[in-house]
Amino acid sequence: ASYGPNPICKGCLSCSKDNGCIRCQHKLFFFLRREGMRQYGYYGLRTPDMNRCSRCRIENCDSCFSRDFCTKCKAGFYSHRGRCFRGCPPGFAALEELMECVEGCEVGQWSEWGTCSRNNKTCGFKWGLETRTRQIVKKPAKDTIPCPTIAESRRCKMAMRHCPGGK
Repeated sequence: ASYGPNPICKGCLSCSKDNGCIRCQHKLFFFLRREGMRQYGYYGLRTPDMNRCSRCRIENCDSCFSRDFCTKCKAGFYSHRGRCFRGCPPGFAALEELMECVEGCEVGQWSEWGTCSRNNKTCGFKWGLETRTRQIVKKPAKDTIPCPTIAESRRCKMAMRHCPGGK
Protein backbone atom coordinates (compact mmCIF):
# COMPACT_ATOMS: atom_id res chain seq x y z
CA ALA A 1 0.00 0.00 0.00
CA SER A 2 1.16 3.55 -0.66
CA TYR A 3 -0.27 7.03 -0.42
CA GLY A 4 0.59 9.97 -2.71
CA PRO A 5 3.62 10.13 -5.03
CA ASN A 6 6.09 8.62 -2.46
CA PRO A 7 5.66 5.16 -0.97
CA ILE A 8 5.38 5.31 2.83
CA CYS A 9 5.08 1.58 3.43
CA LYS A 10 7.20 -1.25 2.07
CA GLY A 11 6.66 -4.90 2.94
CA CYS A 12 3.36 -4.10 4.67
CA LEU A 13 0.15 -6.09 4.62
CA SER A 14 -1.75 -3.06 5.87
CA CYS A 15 -0.73 0.55 6.08
CA SER A 16 -2.12 3.71 7.66
CA LYS A 17 -1.75 7.13 6.06
CA ASP A 18 -0.93 8.60 9.48
CA ASN A 19 0.97 5.78 11.20
CA GLY A 20 2.64 3.95 8.33
CA CYS A 21 3.00 0.18 8.51
CA ILE A 22 0.43 -1.57 10.72
CA ARG A 23 1.00 -5.21 9.71
CA CYS A 24 3.99 -6.73 7.91
CA GLN A 25 3.99 -9.40 5.25
CA HIS A 26 4.80 -12.97 6.33
CA LYS A 27 8.41 -13.42 7.52
CA LEU A 28 8.91 -9.66 7.97
CA PHE A 29 8.72 -7.84 11.31
CA PHE A 30 8.31 -4.51 12.96
CA PHE A 31 8.87 -3.67 16.60
CA LEU A 32 6.54 -1.89 18.99
CA ARG A 33 7.65 -0.48 22.33
CA ARG A 34 5.03 0.46 24.91
CA GLU A 35 5.27 3.08 27.62
CA GLY A 36 2.00 3.17 29.53
CA MET A 37 -0.74 3.80 26.97
CA ARG A 38 1.64 5.03 24.26
CA GLN A 39 3.17 2.83 21.54
CA TYR A 40 6.37 3.63 19.70
CA GLY A 41 7.01 1.79 16.44
CA TYR A 42 10.34 0.86 14.92
CA TYR A 43 10.08 -0.53 11.41
CA GLY A 44 13.60 -1.45 10.36
CA LEU A 45 13.89 1.86 8.51
CA ARG A 46 11.92 4.92 9.57
CA THR A 47 11.94 8.45 8.22
CA PRO A 48 9.12 11.02 8.40
CA ASP A 49 7.74 9.85 5.05
CA MET A 50 8.69 6.15 4.94
CA ASN A 51 8.23 3.01 7.04
CA ARG A 52 9.54 -0.39 6.08
CA CYS A 53 9.17 -3.86 7.44
CA SER A 54 12.47 -5.74 7.69
CA ARG A 55 13.56 -9.31 7.12
CA CYS A 56 14.63 -11.43 10.04
CA ARG A 57 18.41 -11.90 9.94
CA ILE A 58 18.55 -14.91 12.26
CA GLU A 59 19.45 -18.31 10.87
CA ASN A 60 16.65 -20.94 11.01
CA CYS A 61 14.11 -18.41 12.31
CA ASP A 62 10.49 -18.40 11.18
CA SER A 63 9.35 -15.13 12.80
CA CYS A 64 11.11 -12.29 14.59
CA PHE A 65 10.44 -9.71 17.27
CA SER A 66 13.29 -7.59 15.95
CA ARG A 67 16.13 -7.99 13.46
CA ASP A 68 18.16 -9.96 16.00
CA PHE A 69 15.58 -11.67 18.25
CA CYS A 70 13.69 -14.71 16.99
CA THR A 71 10.26 -15.51 18.49
CA LYS A 72 9.60 -18.74 16.53
CA CYS A 73 12.20 -21.07 15.06
CA LYS A 74 11.79 -23.28 12.01
CA ALA A 75 10.64 -26.87 12.61
CA GLY A 76 13.31 -28.99 14.31
CA PHE A 77 15.05 -26.03 15.97
CA TYR A 78 14.89 -24.92 19.61
CA SER A 79 14.48 -21.28 20.62
CA HIS A 80 16.99 -19.94 23.14
CA ARG A 81 17.50 -16.25 23.96
CA GLY A 82 16.25 -15.09 20.57
CA ARG A 83 18.31 -17.59 18.55
CA CYS A 84 17.61 -21.01 17.01
CA PHE A 85 19.59 -24.18 17.78
CA ARG A 86 19.45 -27.87 16.80
CA GLY A 87 19.96 -28.74 20.48
CA CYS A 88 20.02 -26.77 23.72
CA PRO A 89 23.28 -25.33 25.08
CA PRO A 90 24.90 -26.90 28.18
CA GLY A 91 22.93 -26.18 31.36
CA PHE A 92 19.64 -25.91 29.46
CA ALA A 93 17.00 -28.53 28.74
CA ALA A 94 14.61 -28.87 25.80
CA LEU A 95 10.88 -28.37 26.30
CA GLU A 96 9.68 -30.48 23.38
CA GLU A 97 6.09 -29.18 23.35
CA LEU A 98 7.28 -25.54 22.95
CA MET A 99 10.61 -26.24 21.21
CA GLU A 100 12.33 -23.93 23.71
CA CYS A 101 15.43 -24.26 25.86
CA VAL A 102 14.86 -23.63 29.55
CA GLU A 103 17.23 -23.68 32.48
CA GLY A 104 17.84 -27.28 33.39
CA CYS A 105 18.76 -28.94 36.63
CA GLU A 106 22.14 -27.84 37.93
CA VAL A 107 24.18 -30.25 40.04
CA GLY A 108 27.38 -29.78 42.02
CA GLN A 109 30.69 -31.63 41.79
CA TRP A 110 30.96 -35.32 42.59
CA SER A 111 32.16 -36.20 46.09
CA GLU A 112 35.14 -38.51 46.55
CA TRP A 113 34.39 -42.22 46.30
CA GLY A 114 33.23 -43.63 49.64
CA THR A 115 34.59 -46.63 51.51
CA CYS A 116 34.39 -49.99 49.77
CA SER A 117 31.80 -52.09 51.64
CA ARG A 118 29.32 -54.93 51.32
CA ASN A 119 26.32 -55.50 53.60
CA ASN A 120 27.54 -52.49 55.66
CA LYS A 121 30.87 -54.25 56.33
CA THR A 122 34.34 -53.14 55.20
CA CYS A 123 35.83 -56.64 55.51
CA GLY A 124 34.86 -60.29 55.05
CA PHE A 125 34.35 -60.17 51.29
CA LYS A 126 36.60 -59.95 48.25
CA TRP A 127 34.37 -57.46 46.37
CA GLY A 128 32.12 -54.64 47.49
CA LEU A 129 30.66 -51.34 46.25
CA GLU A 130 31.82 -47.77 46.69
CA THR A 131 29.50 -44.80 46.16
CA ARG A 132 29.84 -41.10 45.40
CA THR A 133 27.18 -38.38 45.39
CA ARG A 134 26.54 -34.81 44.28
CA GLN A 135 23.94 -32.25 45.34
CA ILE A 136 21.24 -30.53 43.28
CA VAL A 137 22.34 -26.88 43.23
CA LYS A 138 19.35 -25.54 41.28
CA LYS A 139 16.07 -27.28 40.53
CA PRO A 140 14.87 -27.19 36.92
CA ALA A 141 12.36 -24.60 35.68
CA LYS A 142 9.77 -27.33 35.13
CA ASP A 143 9.27 -30.55 37.07
CA THR A 144 9.08 -32.47 33.80
CA ILE A 145 12.81 -31.92 33.18
CA PRO A 146 14.80 -34.67 34.91
CA CYS A 147 17.95 -33.97 36.89
CA PRO A 148 21.09 -35.96 36.10
CA THR A 149 22.09 -38.80 38.42
CA ILE A 150 23.05 -37.59 41.90
CA ALA A 151 24.50 -40.90 43.18
CA GLU A 152 26.49 -43.64 41.51
CA SER A 153 28.21 -46.81 42.66
CA ARG A 154 30.94 -48.99 41.26
CA ARG A 155 32.42 -52.35 42.10
CA CYS A 156 35.57 -52.28 44.21
CA LYS A 157 38.03 -54.73 45.74
CA MET A 158 37.83 -54.67 49.52
CA ALA A 159 41.03 -53.79 51.38
CA MET A 160 40.62 -56.63 53.89
CA ARG A 161 39.16 -59.91 52.74
CA HIS A 162 39.25 -61.37 56.24
CA CYS A 163 37.98 -59.45 59.21
CA PRO A 164 40.17 -59.09 62.31
CA GLY A 165 39.18 -61.64 64.94
CA GLY A 166 37.97 -64.12 62.29
CA LYS A 167 34.39 -62.79 62.04
